[in-house]
Order: sequence, then C-alpha cells, then structure tokens
Amino acid sequence: MLEAVRADSLLATSAGTSRRALTGPAISTSERSGDKLTLMDVATPRRAWLLMAAGDDRGHGGNEGYDDQIDAYYSWDSNVPNHRNLSVGDPIAIWDKQRLLGVSVIEEIQAEAGTKLLRRCPTCWKTRISERKSRLPRYRCMRCKAEFDEAVPDVVPVTVYRARYDAAWTALDGALNEDDLRALAKNPGDINAMRPLDWVGLTDALAARGAVRAVDRLVARADLSVSGAPSRPGVEFDPPQGHAHAFVRVRRGQRQFRDHLLSEQGGMCAFTGPAPERVLEAGHLYSYAQLGTHYRHGGLLLRRDIHRLFDDGLLSVQPSRLCIDVAPDLAKFPQYGRLHGERLTLQLRSEQVDWLAQHWEEHRTSTR
Repeated sequence: MLEAVRADSLLATSAGTSRRALTGPAISTSERSGDKLTLMDVATPRRAWLLMAAGDDRGHGGNEGYDDQIDAYYSWDSNVPNHRNLSVGDPIAIWDKQRLLGVSVIEEIQAEAGTKLLRRCPTCWKTRISERKSRLPRYRCMRCKAEFDEAVPDVVPVTVYRARYDAAWTALDGALNEDDLRALAKNPGDINAMRPLDWVGLTDALAARGAVRAVDRLVARADLSVSGAPSRPGVEFDPPQGHAHAFVRVRRGQRQFRDHLLSEQGGMCAFTGPAPERVLEAGHLYSYAQLGTHYRHGGLLLRRDIHRLFDDGLLSVQPSRLCIDVAPDLAKFPQYGRLHGERLTLQLRSEQVDWLAQHWEEHRTSTR
C-alpha cells in the first residue's frame, strides 16, 4: 500500500529510484481538501499490449495490410484477434518482428464502419494464404495446402479502429530484441499481431537497459488499476453509418484548469511568448497522473511541443533566476537552443516557483 502524503511530496519512480520527498507530515486517507490529497493504491495496468507494426508485412496473402505511423497511431479492424480489447490508457510496446521500436500509452481510439478486401482460398475459403515471391502457382493455402494462381476476392464489412498515442511516444529502437519481446508475451507462442504483454516484465526490462525515463512516462500516463477496482471493458462499438466514434482519455477538470490558466496568462506560452490559443495546453508543473489534483497555481500554458519537452525534463527552469535551461540533447536544435538562458515570458506566483524548483531538483540537480 502506498501511504497518503502531502501534495508537495514527490513519489517514487516505477524503476525503484526515489524522488526526494519534501517536508510535511503524512495525512490520513480521509483527508482531501485544500492542498491535501490521498494517493491511490496503484499497481499495474489492467492491460498492456505488444503490437506488431511491420508495414505491408503485417498483411499476408489474404489481406492488404494496415495503415500505421509508428510514432503516432496504430490501425486494425474487427477481423483481428483482440480487436475489442484495447482500451484508452493501455500501455503499448511497438515492434517490427525483430526489435522494439518504442513505447507509449493509448490516448484515443477512433472507430468507424468500413470495408476490407480479403483474398480467399478457392478450395477451403480461408484467408490464411501465402503469396509466393518466386515459385508458381502464386498462392498456397496454409490451411488446406491447396496451390492456385488466383485468390478469390471478397469485400467484407468491418469496423476500422485507430489508436492514437503520439503524446507519450518514446522511441527505443532496439532496446529489446525479438527474443526479449517474445518472452514478455503473456501467452507463450502467441502469434497474433496484437498480444497481451507482461507489464511488470516490460518495465523491469526497460529499466535494466537504462530506459528509466520511458518507464516513468508510461507509469504517469497509463490507466493503472486500483486494488479492488472492477475491471473495465475493452472497446465496445456499434458503428453508426457514415460517422466515426472516438474513445478519448479525459482528465477530470482539465478544461476548467486550462480556462483558468487562459484567464491568468492570456494567449501566452510561458516559454516562447504569444501563440494561438488552439496550440496552447494546460501544463502541470507536477505529475498530475501521480497526484491527481489540479492546483490553482500549479500550472502554466505551454505550446504542445514545449509541454512535452518540459514533462521529459529536456526543458526546465532555473528557480533562482527563472531562466530557461535547455538540455544538451535538445540544444542542438536551433529553435529550442536559442531559448537557453532566456527568462520566462510572464511573472510567476510563489507557488509556481516552488513547483518549478521541484521540477529542477528532479531533472537537473539529481542528474549532475
């Protein structure tokens, strides 16, 4: 069980390294008012997934493959095993049959009615057929072993799904190899393109290879289960004709929190200056996923790219001078490198400075 602590304390990371807890007594689980909150007994996500994204290779002789952009979205349809089981908040690991490409957490699932062209064996009518590269006949059925030159086309109605996860995407090209990933599948011998994944095993393997920041990002965004909480269903969708439907993860109170920051800051990114309101996000100066509370003076309006880089610690603020600090890995990009040493574009409240000091402590002091 995690103990309930003050809101200005920092939690332990998933990889086992502790973040510094500031002063303040623990509070009882019944206290939740003002600047106090309680922490849930979080454990593991209800589901995690290993998703194969191999471009055209994810198809076979019986279908045409899928439209994927590995750092942003993953597509599938209702003919695929586990098609109804993925949910918003599920952590995912993307691979290409040979190595890990990256990890993220599903932020949105869109679904709409569509069609799919299948190619069937003329003997058994199955779609598990293999297209040969050099031998003839062109096709061979993997079920009945029939060989043939032409497959039978069959257009069938399907529900088409697309999961978006670009907000938390972390590229980890080759951090785990094929054997590592196959060993992490919950069901040994699973050959499905979308297969359940051992969450604990994944985070342990990534942490052992130095990808602690990737693990932290997954933990911060994943929909973690709570002891005794009922399980939630996967994707349930009855597609309306001609319209898409989306399942979106929404933080309670996030709109009001952004409206409050807009009234305080106007259309101003705290790091870069004036910007259209539509590109500004309400950035928490602490981990909302871990603390679960919107603090009145605990955020700043940030451009989306700045928000992501701040969350990763690639951008931080030196708390005594309130100047932007750009990490060396980011400074090589001129549009960000020129921010180094610049002051923030607005006056901060003392509470915001305190939160920024904690961010600095975590991402700068503790790594130097």
